Amino acid sequence: MLAGSGAFAQSAKQSFPAWVEGFRARARARGISDAVYDRVTRTLKPDMSVFAKESAQPEFREELWQYLNRRISEWRLVTGRAAAKKHAALLKRLEADYGVAPDVLLGLWGMESAFGELVDDPDHMKPVFASLGALAWGEPRRRKYWETEFLNALVIVQRGWATPEEMRGSWAGAMGHTQWMPEVWLNVGTDFDGDGRISPYDVDDALAGSAIYLIKRGRYQRGIPWGFEVTMAGLPDKLADARTVRTVEVWQGLGVKPAAGRFAYPKASARLWAPVGTDGPCFLLTQNFYAVKSYNPSMNYALAVCHLGDRVLGDPPFKTPFPGGERALTLAEVQEVQKRLTAAGFDTGGTDGRVGNMTMRAVRNFQEKVGLAPADGYASLDVLDALRKGR
Repeated sequence: MLAGSGAFAQSAKQSFPAWVEGFRARARARGISDAVYDRVTRTLKPDMSVFAKESAQPEFREELWQYLNRRISEWRLVTGRAAAKKHAALLKRLEADYGVAPDVLLGLWGMESAFGELVDDPDHMKPVFASLGALAWGEPRRRKYWETEFLNALVIVQRGWATPEEMRGSWAGAMGHTQWMPEVWLNVGTDFDGDGRISPYDVDDALAGSAIYLIKRGRYQRGIPWGFEVTMAGLPDKLADARTVRTVEVWQGLGVKPAAGRFAYPKASARLWAPVGTDGPCFLLTQNFYAVKSYNPSMNYALAVCHLGDRVLGDPPFKTPFPGGERALTLAEVQEVQKRLTAAGFDTGGTDGRVGNMTMRAVRNFQEKVGLAPADGYASLDVLDALRKGR
């Protein structure tokens, strides 16, 4: 095994070429021709980096307010508003056909690929077969899953929906504008643009397929919002038990109040969530929030998707601030951080105002060098101030 390739690959009982040849029988049983199998695997080498990415602990640990600030940045809002304007007719048609609101689809698109900006980014998207092949061969804990997804990817090539070279995605094999795994591509995808093939690399197909996913697998409900920001001033934290479902009007009767304006949808069923306690933003969450959560099982992820979509369409930030939080840097301030870090020898990968992994690593390295704690990689006001002072 290659040095440093990870304990998972080291547990493989045969070489990768031997695994490839032995797996051919599984592919034939799935209906994959030898010609397609040879085309995919003839020069295939496993992407050994996937083992570290799967097994490593998260490199950056963020408070919820930091998580939201980084993902609902000014750069992402500007990019999202341009995308919403460009694809307004598509979003309207999708809502008419499927009932999924534009804010949810925009939020998913923005979170998964920054409105398409990352689809062709070589720093984020790698050859899918090299990733899935490595995981199917050398990852013992979920080998059956990875083998199945490798087979699903082969079926996509067999059907002529994509070439192996076109299939680029995340380290785990998720592809396109809304990051479909091969199984999702096969079973939930739709040819919404009518070009004769289903592709997550086409905006129309990607958003339509994700709408179908939310309906079929998340039980998305037409005509209701994802939720409402509320206040729980004077109410006990234990009231926010995410397992308890009540109608909006019943929650109101218990003392839960809208953070702004008046409650709508009084008969809608909702759960109450206080992610940082009753002193911070609290929410009544409908089934549509949990439909988004079916896409990724993180509550923070689902909240970021929903709030990003709202903000793109013009809604304000949450009314209640996060305890201990701070405002996000503006686009100009992020660019200033990137320029100053680059000048100081910390590579940010560019100065476009988008805080990606390279910028976060540069920030963390700067924090460690100058003694800013915590060294969490978050581009904060303190980081900007330290850079301006030449620390």
